[in-house]
Amino acid sequence: MKNVQKPEKIHLGKLVEEIKKGRFVIPDFQREFDWQPWDVRDLIKSIFMDYYIGTLLLWEGNKENYKKLGCANLYAFENQSDPEYIVLDGQQRLSALHYAFFQPDVNFRNRKNPMYFFINLRELIKEEFEEAFYYHSRTIYYNQLASETKLQYETHTFPLGIMQQGSWGIDDWIKGYRDFWALKADDEENKEQKEIYKAYSDSALKIRETFSDLLNNYQISYISLAKELELNKVCDIFTHINSKGKPLDTFDLLNSITRKEDIYLKDMYRNASKKLDDLSYPGFEVKTQILMVMSIIKQNYCSPKYLYYLVPQEKKKIKDKDGQNIEITLIENKEKFVSLWDTAVTAIDKCFDSLKNQREFGAITAKFLPYPSIVPCLSAIKYYVKTSDLKNKVDIHSKIKKWYWSSIFLNRYSSAVESTSTKDYIDLKKWFEDDDLELEAVTDFAANYKSLDLHKETRSGSAIYKAIFNLIILNGARDWESFELPEYEGLDDHHIVPKSWGKENELGQKINTILNRTPISGDTNRKIIRDSLPNVYIKNMFDNNDEEKVYRVLETHLISKKAVEILLRNNFSVDDYNEFIEERKHTILETINNKLIEQKIELPEHLKKINSDIEVIELTLRKIIEEKLELKSRIDIKEKIPSNIYEKLVLKINRAKKKNPNLVQQNIDDAKYWMQFSDLQELQQIITSKVFWGLFEELFINKENLTSEFNDVANLRNALRHSRDVDIITKMKGEASILWFNQQLTIK
Repeated sequence: MKNVQKPEKIHLGKLVEEIKKGRFVIPDFQREFDWQPWDVRDLIKSIFMDYYIGTLLLWEGNKENYKKLGCANLYAFENQSDPEYIVLDGQQRLSALHYAFFQPDVNFRNRKNPMYFFINLRELIKEEFEEAFYYHSRTIYYNQLASETKLQYETHTFPLGIMQQGSWGIDDWIKGYRDFWALKADDEENKEQKEIYKAYSDSALKIRETFSDLLNNYQISYISLAKELELNKVCDIFTHINSKGKPLDTFDLLNSITRKEDIYLKDMYRNASKKLDDLSYPGFEVKTQILMVMSIIKQNYCSPKYLYYLVPQEKKKIKDKDGQNIEITLIENKEKFVSLWDTAVTAIDKCFDSLKNQREFGAITAKFLPYPSIVPCLSAIKYYVKTSDLKNKVDIHSKIKKWYWSSIFLNRYSSAVESTSTKDYIDLKKWFEDDDLELEAVTDFAANYKSLDLHKETRSGSAIYKAIFNLIILNGARDWESFELPEYEGLDDHHIVPKSWGKENELGQKINTILNRTPISGDTNRKIIRDSLPNVYIKNMFDNNDEEKVYRVLETHLISKKAVEILLRNNFSVDDYNEFIEERKHTILETINNKLIEQKIELPEHLKKINSDIEVIELTLRKIIEEKLELKSRIDIKEKIPSNIYEKLVLKINRAKKKNPNLVQQNIDDAKYWMQFSDLQELQQIITSKVFWGLFEELFINKENLTSEFNDVANLRNALRHSRDVDIITKMKGEASILWFNQQLTIK
């Protein structure tokens, strides 16, 4: 193989020209372009930071090999191509550069809109690279930003689409930026503002030097295989480098295996992605997640070794009820596979709707989704609930939410995703059937949420950081200018106390804590905050609006009245900042408990009286049972209460012990304390049991009638606990049963 490899380098400016001419094509056996927008952003950032981005492996092409390998253009390449190289390694990088620099009018993978990529020049100059590079889908505002140079200059925004114009086009844009700010400086009378504008204009020189150096001196290395090299040798080389790089994932392997069954997964995913794509969500490719959902639904498990049993006619060994090894086939034919695939696609689609919903999970856009890895289990469990005949689905959905938030805040889906998904799916189904089988994660979260160290949550990519944003959305965060619910798509992550103030006061990362962040639109940020302190911009809000309305709007962002008073202090200091974030931490933790753990709902006034009446009945029944059974101590509870109910009470007390061990220890021998953990259903079982019915028969007369009244009250109580909407039949039957109990128990 002598002289078939040609190690070479190409500078970025030349590479951009070659991409523009369509010199690079992709063989069919390569994966789809599967990078996410943040991957593209990070590649651009690496180039500007002068980092090595790897070596490209190319094969000089000819018409015969283009045809044999079914070659296609880079993703979203729209012009007439003039191919020269077949890309063996580097497709993702080249496609990313093409998409970012040429702004094709083609949807980004897994999005309903194309994407734009931008540079914030002020951050670039300061070498704040984490803040300098960003992207957004093509909304009205960002279409305007990408096309209007005046708006670009005003916002110090460089659209990466300018890169396709080469050095001349970039130079012209930078000259325009310089002249724009120079003219504003000439027209400005305020001395301080004039200096600021002049500094912007002067910075154009540094910007020009940065781009010129980038285009001419940043080198990308590549190896070019000679066109004379035989195809089989090229495939060997590709297989060799692929084994050392990123391996083919399960989807790619199954795609190959299922072709013999006339199943083409890539084509199926292309069709499915049209349904799953969204304007701003989910923001990640779900092809493997579809297979995982299929597997969970079919066999509970979703690790890669189980996914292969989805292949039609594939045999799986299991043990029957007698412990004997038998073989089964999960999927008999292509039609069954396609049907299960469609089921999984629909399940994920419904899951995304729930995740985006600002009343359900609040992950309004991709960047606010804490864990994409939780999607398969969440999709599968919601599908299971929808298709089952389980009763009380309102209560079940409440349990799903408790599991979800517990998993997020405990970082349970950061690793071992397949095994965690399997265990959770199985355990959730058990919990749906038995309230006392609460998941350990739910109990642990309820016991330990107060120990969350939110001060250290400074990375916008962390799951807990994103979860707090979701919580603010669930709290109904309103716009600070209009006081109305905002367009959630346009919300971004902004500082309450400006980052510039934190830098001046040497707070480091402390200024970036989630306790000092909230989702507001960029437009509101520019109009209301404008890099000023809260004692300026919040005061202006009070000056221009009704005081109580301002307080209510800020409360939707989990900024309490006490926190507002701190923010309004004159000569706002670091001590004031520390006091503010402590107060906001208190508010956030309280909201986590109320909304995510307890899931408290503020009942309408006409339902509060009903809820209170039911509580009185429950308390009265407990007292009667304690008296009739002569329950005084823990020993009495253990010896007299039916064993199945006693075991449930033990489970509840153990959960309570995790939350407040001292309180449990102080009351552990008191029978009244134990009875507090009994619900209406358990009270009914005690009263109607064969052992004790004789003690209560005179009071309630008829066991069947009592059971019916218990059920009607329990149904109403459950509706009140988990939903504001109580249907008229449940309400009427429940109210009639309340009257019945009041009469039997002589409650006034």
